[in-house]
Amino acid sequence: MDNEQVQSPQAGEQPTSANARRVAVIGGGISGLAAAHRLLELEPGCRLTLFEKSSRLGGVLRTVHEDGYQVEQSADNFITTVPWGVDLCRRLGLADQLIQTNAAFRRTFVVRKRRLYRLPDGFLMMAPTQMWPLAVTPILSPAGKLRAAMEYFLPARRDDDDESMADFVRRRLGREVFERLVEPLVSAVYAADMERLSVMATLPRFRKMERDHGSLIRAMRRQMADRRKAAKSNPAGAAGLEKQSGARYSMFVTLRDGLTSMVDAIASRLPPGSVRGNTSIRALERNGDGGWSLVTEDDARQTFDAVILATPSHEAARLLRPLDSSASERLAAIEHSGTAIVSVAYDRSQIAHPLDGMGAVVPSIERSPLLACSFSSQKYAHRAPEGKLLLRVFAGGARAPEMAEMEDERLCRLLLEELGHILGLRGKPIYTNVAHWPGTMPQYHVGHRERVAAIEKGVSALANLELAGNAYHGVGIPNCVHSGERAAERVLGYVPPEGDMSAEADS
Repeated sequence: MDNEQVQSPQAGEQPTSANARRVAVIGGGISGLAAAHRLLELEPGCRLTLFEKSSRLGGVLRTVHEDGYQVEQSADNFITTVPWGVDLCRRLGLADQLIQTNAAFRRTFVVRKRRLYRLPDGFLMMAPTQMWPLAVTPILSPAGKLRAAMEYFLPARRDDDDESMADFVRRRLGREVFERLVEPLVSAVYAADMERLSVMATLPRFRKMERDHGSLIRAMRRQMADRRKAAKSNPAGAAGLEKQSGARYSMFVTLRDGLTSMVDAIASRLPPGSVRGNTSIRALERNGDGGWSLVTEDDARQTFDAVILATPSHEAARLLRPLDSSASERLAAIEHSGTAIVSVAYDRSQIAHPLDGMGAVVPSIERSPLLACSFSSQKYAHRAPEGKLLLRVFAGGARAPEMAEMEDERLCRLLLEELGHILGLRGKPIYTNVAHWPGTMPQYHVGHRERVAAIEKGVSALANLELAGNAYHGVGIPNCVHSGERAAERVLGYVPPEGDMSAEADS
């Protein structure tokens, strides 16, 4: 099924029995699609209707195949440390399409004064696995290196109270490591204000390291020792881990034919007539029998036994306002940032830098229009023809929200002029693609876990209604998949065990 043109309201009826459970899924992004797919897996006779306000499914997931390039316009891979993304791909028959990042380039660069410097080997997001690379890096001053080394001896915080990412990193590793290393790495993932971003809602494993081991350095050294011991039968495995930097690139995968393969595979399994594209929901009303009525913008009314809201949180807030004003206010309080992504291709001869990594991140203190640049065809070689290089340039986020909606010509001029200085670009790109995603990245500010717990407690009182999406327990594809599948299981009476669903986002 071509997700660019979803089924119309006039499409054929589903072949289901009259007494089958009627479930509506509102929102056709990956969370809503995962919910719809899981509903049909568990109850094949379910009378499903999926409402999507746009003309295509997939939300921000979109792969463009053009002029020999494969361009991911938002997330371009997903992490495998949680199982939900890979498991869904396997159940969809896409396991043979899963490919890992190019092992030759699993390193990250950091910009300093328009020059690229390798992130110290073994520095994974916000903690070093080795001290020597940190000690010799030109990114930090001698004072900054000394302050980072002191982390080993600092007293640990043992409570579970939340704090901002900025406060946590400055407390453990010092101001310079925060500004020059951690802030650009985390900003590239969450497009967030580090002074407000919750460490417990985004990267709680680092607080757990502090709590359990007393020090991030001590925890990382213990983990690496355990990995070396486990990898004795494969020495290259442990060595490879130590040489990585930035995100844990060996733990990321993508789909060979693009991430919309997942969208298309789910869409092809949905029953005829079950998808209502170009359809906005104006109101959600409670029925006397415990079910729900949905009212569309054209005042059409349809009744369901259960509803899954897989919409952005502000849309869920609007629909829930007449039903639970407290939950609605909390949902509306979840702020969002956005980005613009400019994908450009050059001939290899046009780029002076060897691009011997996965990409580069740019600290806020550089005052650059760039958030980051992913070396897309180095990361996954199939994304560009031989002899060509595909780059994805990111701008906006909490640093410069206006850039998410900036006019294309001005945006490209600003970004490519800056990138030209950094990479040594010569001439104009031979291919350009621009994607705007304003207001699509929920911001997990300090207190986010408590806010979501209160929202879910309120919604739990509304029987046969569930929430799903990236605004609650993780912004990455696997977390969105799990959010949708969990919502489907709950409305059908399959209550999965609760647990920490946080994970690093897709990059």
